[in-house]
Amino acid sequence: MTTSQTTLPSLPLTQRGGDFLRTVVGPFVALALVVGIFTVADNLQADGGKFATLRNAQNVLVQSATVAVAALGMTMIIISGGIDLSAGTAMALSGTVLAWVLREGYSPATAVAAGFATGCLAGFVNGSIIGLLRIVPFIVTLGTMTIYLGLAKYIGNNTMVRPAPAQTPAWMQELLSPRLKHEWMVFSPGVWLLLLLSLIVAAVLRYTVFGRHMFAVGSNESTARLCGINVGRTRLLVYTISGFFVGMAGLFQFSRLTVGDPTSGTGKELPIIAAVVIGGGSLSGGRGSILGTLTGALIMQVISSGCTALKRPNWIQEIIVGCIIIAAVAIDQFRQRRMAG
Repeated sequence: MTTSQTTLPSLPLTQRGGDFLRTVVGPFVALALVVGIFTVADNLQADGGKFATLRNAQNVLVQSATVAVAALGMTMIIISGGIDLSAGTAMALSGTVLAWVLREGYSPATAVAAGFATGCLAGFVNGSIIGLLRIVPFIVTLGTMTIYLGLAKYIGNNTMVRPAPAQTPAWMQELLSPRLKHEWMVFSPGVWLLLLLSLIVAAVLRYTVFGRHMFAVGSNESTARLCGINVGRTRLLVYTISGFFVGMAGLFQFSRLTVGDPTSGTGKELPIIAAVVIGGGSLSGGRGSILGTLTGALIMQVISSGCTALKRPNWIQEIIVGCIIIAAVAIDQFRQRRMAG
């Protein structure tokens, strides 16, 4: 007895072109516009000319790398129709575990592995609860957000975990250092690692069956089931893989702080999700791109750097980013209503 499998239909060429414009070209144009505005405004100052420099570009990339690497995993989650509000606290938990293992005298390789394992386990727990109990991801990750925060505080005994300077290897401190040991690298090692991981995830989304399954589940879960896709297993894998990037973000954060701070991830889930949304990802699922996500993370950091260069207070950049998020979601909703109509 044989069973026939239904193949997933390919997107029409016009729709794929529209998605490319929305998730790649649109955010890139927005980034260029933001950079242009702040460059002109900075040059108009008496002591200006410091914004559009290689040094500032290096700083912007370093400062956006932690959010960007966590947003790689969040892109996969949002494409598959989910959300993860625990990404920030799970990132802090991973960094705290890494710092604790270092402080206890274990090798750096063991500490990094422990941090990654913590992130993957956090993602696995999220995916398991969502799949087994069939509770919406928003509620599950809202709960695990506070659980991971509590665990991080327990491990750190309600304070920062500070390994001795001799216990932290030089490569870990230099991972996201804006001061380069070798000038030929141009950017910090962590930035190059981020770009490598981005290429891998983009290739998975575009060229693998697993990538097509993510888009299918996010676009229409019922249709995906009819096509023979194991939706529960797909979501479990997506959240677990996303946990790996959360662990990487924990390593990046530790590299910058050189301490494990249990509360450092509080509120970080907002810029992580915002990077995906600004980059053209749809909170309804089924759409998103890695290039768009990286662009979204850069837009937020460029705004922060630009406001600093112009000596403007933080509340201005927060208002600007909030307006951009609302505009991005409004455009996505308008597009969906037009397609439905």
